[in-house]
Amino acid sequence: MEPMTLLDLVEADKNHECDGVGKDHICVKIAAAAALPSRFGDFQVVGFTNNKDGKDHAAFVHGDVIGQEDVPIRMHSECLTGDAIGSLRCDCRDQLEAALIALGQMERGILLYLRQEGRGIGLTNKIRAYQLQDQGLDTVEANQALGFRDDERDYSVAAHMLYSLRVKSVALMTNNPNKLKGLENLGIKVTRRIPHIMKPTEFNRAYLKTKQTKSGHMLAEQG
Repeated sequence: MEPMTLLDLVEADKNHECDGVGKDHICVKIAAAAALPSRFGDFQVVGFTNNKDGKDHAAFVHGDVIGQEDVPIRMHSECLTGDAIGSLRCDCRDQLEAALIALGQMERGILLYLRQEGRGIGLTNKIRAYQLQDQGLDTVEANQALGFRDDERDYSVAAHMLYSLRVKSVALMTNNPNKLKGLENLGIKVTRRIPHIMKPTEFNRAYLKTKQTKSGHMLAEQG
């Protein structure tokens, strides 16, 4: 019997409906898959739809991940200003590129690109938060001043994406303990953590320090 492919999963998910994952019962469906050679290595891109936010999310898959255990994964939340424009206020683009380079050199791995701009508060609110940071607030204080929590992200979409890809367990590339807890609480088996620390710059040093001291990110290795 031939091993299952991503295109097989697309076909299998055509009429997919389920009770969903998490408190909002998010049901994810694989919509399409295609080859995606990149400057970071050979990937396949998988497009997902879901019944919650009307946004398309994507997985960038390297190697054979279907039915595999201990699959290295990175959950990357969309950051237009960093990922596309190269903003120096955050380390998002550095994290994205470093993750893709690392995954492209491994036997297998997945980068989940999640449409959760600004830690889940959206692009316009993120720019409002930037404005408050320009006035002296840190990232946590700015989000709270706008009426949000430090981090509004939910990982139910990510968990269902991994279920849809038939991944049995993951090695999570992260410094964020909330990502570890979030996936485990949704039933994903996390076998280990892979640290993912970027060198701070003069522009994002305070941002990274706030992540460490107020949000509990495991960044001690950066000094």
